[in-house]
Amino acid sequence: MIRERLSNDLKEAIKAKEPTRVSTLRLILAAVKDRDIAARSEENADGVPDTEILAILGKMIKQRQESARIYEEGGRLDLSEQELSEIEVIRAYLPKQMTEAEVEAAVRGAIAETGAASVRDMGKVMGILKARFAGKMDFAVAGAAVKAAFR
Repeated sequence: MIRERLSNDLKEAIKAKEPTRVSTLRLILAAVKDRDIAARSEENADGVPDTEILAILGKMIKQRQESARIYEEGGRLDLSEQELSEIEVIRAYLPKQMTEAEVEAAVRGAIAETGAASVRDMGKVMGILKARFAGKMDFAVAGAAVKAAFR
């Protein structure tokens, strides 16, 4: 379970005195806890599932990529490097990302499975892809591939 791995790795990072890793893992665990609180109900006492944690991690990476780009454009390379080092820590908890060819193959399969006939059916296709490939697929690339398939 990803949650346990994050907690154990935080303890190890604290012992090893790795400040970047400690702060990044604390941010991840705080984001997961926030989502747990938002999703709390009687039947969901264990917290959010791993698939949702993977989505949180993906979102955190995208946020840091954007911040790094902005810092770089502003000449703040020190802050940009800090964001990039946090991205590396976060990526360690994501499964291996799919290649562009694998994404295109998955898109073709999802289109065939849903019987999608036009871009109007994109929501159905993306729904299947998100259910099956959370954390493994860049959905911006997948969205572009779905649109390209209907051109």
